[in-house]
Amino acid sequence: MAEEYLYGITLEGPNASEVWDPEHRAEDPDGTSQHFGGDQKLIIKMALLGPEAKAGELNVLEVEATGLKGPIKIPIALLEMGKTSQIILDLSFPDPPVTFTLVKGSGPVHIVGHNLLGSHIEEFEDMEDMEDEMEEENIDDEDDEKAPQKKRKPTAEAKKNGTKRPKTDEAVDK
Repeated sequence: MAEEYLYGITLEGPNASEVWDPEHRAEDPDGTSQHFGGDQKLIIKMALLGPEAKAGELNVLEVEATGLKGPIKIPIALLEMGKTSQIILDLSFPDPPVTFTLVKGSGPVHIVGHNLLGSHIEEFEDMEDMEDEMEEENIDDEDDEKAPQKKRKPTAEAKKNGTKRPKTDEAVDK
């Protein structure tokens, strides 16, 4: 099973920013440092406004990360209390660092997701692929069951011999 942890940050105030970079050691409140290793992946699932966000104020959340052709900086959420207070995202960041910035508005904007660790990342992705394949097979099975059965007309030879063919195509047992 994949080793994963909840990830969550809050951006509050103009130009608030937060960096996800597991390659740098983080320090615990007790003064010890911890290092989870470089093989990590960040998956962001949701961005939402806190209840204390100002009504009518547009909050623009931007991410800066490494893309296929190099660094990329792009807005990922436009949130406004009373209109769009949350948005579902499905963003995956395999390469740190990733910087989240509140480029407009004062928030608070909460960003929620999970952090996958170590060699379990490939295992997690394989499980997702397997689930997708199983869903496709289930859809195909349902389509087969819903398909109308065709009626066959007796052939001239069958009429002559007095035998009849079955009225419907029999489904092959799976």
